Amino acid sequence: MQQDYLIRATAFEGRLRAFAANTTSIVEELRRRHGTTPVATAALGRTVTAGIMMGAMLKGEEKLTIQVKGDGPLGQIVVDANAKGEVRGYVDNPQVDLPLNPRGKLDVAGVVGDGYLYVIKDLGLREPYRGSVPIVSGELADDFTYYFAKSEQTPSAVALGVLIATDYSVQTSGGFILQLLPGMDEDEISGIEAKLATLPPITSLMADGSDMEQILKQIDESVEVLERSDIRFQCKCSRERIEKTLISLGKDELEKIMNEDGKAEVVCHFCNETYAYNREDLHNLLERLNNQ
Repeated sequence: MQQDYLIRATAFEGRLRAFAANTTSIVEELRRRHGTTPVATAALGRTVTAGIMMGAMLKGEEKLTIQVKGDGPLGQIVVDANAKGEVRGYVDNPQVDLPLNPRGKLDVAGVVGDGYLYVIKDLGLREPYRGSVPIVSGELADDFTYYFAKSEQTPSAVALGVLIATDYSVQTSGGFILQLLPGMDEDEISGIEAKLATLPPITSLMADGSDMEQILKQIDESVEVLERSDIRFQCKCSRERIEKTLISLGKDELEKIMNEDGKAEVVCHFCNETYAYNREDLHNLLERLNNQ
């Protein structure tokens, strides 16, 4: 499978900025790791695609977390992304399933339900930035469009899509974010809106072989790509981090686990990796705790 990538672009002599990402390999890896159903894959994939593009709006060591907390059977969607093109994510209930919606599509809105979309940005300041908006559709692209308008006061158009193959693998996944900057006149805005209204779904364009630059140029020929960068799934978990978590439980709790169970298993939410600890491992952790 080809390397996923993100492009940054401008149009209308810098009065519009655009981000577009092909996330097919990332979303397929998440599907494989979490064993998600098609509708859960679509919901997670759309959020991951939004996350990777929002991460590209950050700088340096900045990072963000997206939480989609709906009351649907999917539970919450959690995605972490950063300015380096790294992303990870999970859903509470990867095995959720619903019939297709009345339009014959995966019922993402049905599994997400009503609730709130939260964005927490770690910008290296004392307190993280927190923004939240109600979920307005549950299809997620509309919800991120609403988030940008209400929480960041940036008029935006967001397209997100995941196309599932007959074997439930990810055939294509991607999206774009267009953001209007000061100086756009009404005719230019109307022209973009008209193009977006007739643009086929992004997954259809990708399935037909269009790359991200070609898709953006269908919206406006003046699109100029500033940068193309690789993006990837990346989890931050490690045996060392898990050991610190176990040690943080305290001596009494660790002794209880060692004496009653004789072992411990910790599964990372984000990547589904299992870290196993036998009695000897737990004993060594206790020794480290006693020597601190």
